[in-house]
Amino acid sequence: MRGSFSLPATAALLCVAWPAASHAADDVAGLKAELDALKADYASRIATLEARIAELEASNAGAATAAPQPAPAASSGGSTSAFNPAISVILTGNFASLSQDPADYQIAGFVPAGDEVGPGERSFNLGESELTLSANVDPYFSGSLTAAMSPDNEFGVEEAFFRTIGLPSGLSLKGGRFFSGFGYLNEIHGHAWDFIDQPLVYQAFFGGQRGQDGLQLKWVAPTDFFLELGAETGNGDAFPGTRRSANGMNGATLFAHAGSDIGDAVTWRGGVSWLDLRAEDRAYEDVSSLGDLVENAFTGTSRTWIADATLKWTAQGDPLRRYVKLQGEYMRRTENGQLAYDVTGQALGDSYSTTQDGWYIQGVYQFRPRWRTGVRYDSLDSGSPQIGLVDTGQLSAEDFPLLAPASPSRTTLMLDWSPSEFSRLRAQYAWDDARDAATDEQFFLQYIHALGAHGAHKF
Repeated sequence: MRGSFSLPATAALLCVAWPAASHAADDVAGLKAELDALKADYASRIATLEARIAELEASNAGAATAAPQPAPAASSGGSTSAFNPAISVILTGNFASLSQDPADYQIAGFVPAGDEVGPGERSFNLGESELTLSANVDPYFSGSLTAAMSPDNEFGVEEAFFRTIGLPSGLSLKGGRFFSGFGYLNEIHGHAWDFIDQPLVYQAFFGGQRGQDGLQLKWVAPTDFFLELGAETGNGDAFPGTRRSANGMNGATLFAHAGSDIGDAVTWRGGVSWLDLRAEDRAYEDVSSLGDLVENAFTGTSRTWIADATLKWTAQGDPLRRYVKLQGEYMRRTENGQLAYDVTGQALGDSYSTTQDGWYIQGVYQFRPRWRTGVRYDSLDSGSPQIGLVDTGQLSAEDFPLLAPASPSRTTLMLDWSPSEFSRLRAQYAWDDARDAATDEQFFLQYIHALGAHGAHKF
């Protein structure tokens, strides 16, 4: 019974399984065929690509033998390192309408400080144009050169310095010619000022923007808030100092700056600075009591204390991007030494000392995107100088008319529009009472255009 049953069952099982096994074998064969086809296709494509590469390499080799290929053009939208060095140009100019003769401009009570003092010429004027080249020299130094062309077609070096890159502990060293780091405004180039001209205190105390030929060491503290300490020394050639007839350094500058945020909308920065300079035969022209032109000269020390403060407010989430910037500086200068009278004639000399101070405060308000308005007030006090030649009766106070006590002041309004971050158009009106004569009403129109690579401006 078992054998008779087993034979028919086996036959039935083979009848059922045979078609399935035949079907599986057909599937395997089909997959193998597809795989072989893909391999052949990929082999053909790889062969084609290899032939194309060989053709291009042969073509490039022939072209290189025939003539060197030019380097790819730098992208115009690249960073400031697209060229080495980075290049920038600043173009400025203005139109000036002045109610008083600019040739007679003199800040009352202060020794003439330089050619940059005053509103400039009337009518249309070409402003100072700047050409700046800057780049990293190597992993240790960067360098920058700013050459300035004056409206009188005089070409000079405004700044030319190296700066260290990798000093440890927040230190950096700068050497060459540079704008001194005291106060707030002095380091900022003119095209980034909020007004056309510098405050009166800068013009009276330093003859404008004070440069330094020497060395500067800065240290930025590793703190959550901003803290910067700095020291400078140099040849002392810029007013109120002079280059002495001696080797070594002349004078020193020390400064400290700190700053932080108050909430999300307010940022502040403040600082104190001290300048200790020496002058030898610092000459200036005056008029005697008889009306004769005389040349006087000061030899001694000139020390200046400076306090500066800046506050910025920006409206958070404001589609008009409104902001307010308040800025002010106070300066106090003392000079002690010898004053020579009429050095080419009578050649009299005696002691001299004076204490003078000055300050300004200004506010700028951006009320719409690209539109700003501002107001500035300047005030000076020349003090009452102690002149030995007058105290002893050898001369009278009328023999030193430029040193007569005075309190110059000026009020300035401005409105500017910036079509883009690279250009600015400005209108400015000032009531200038800096000299003894009548008020000088000054109206200016100014343009500023920046070409090429240009880094961010100072806070």
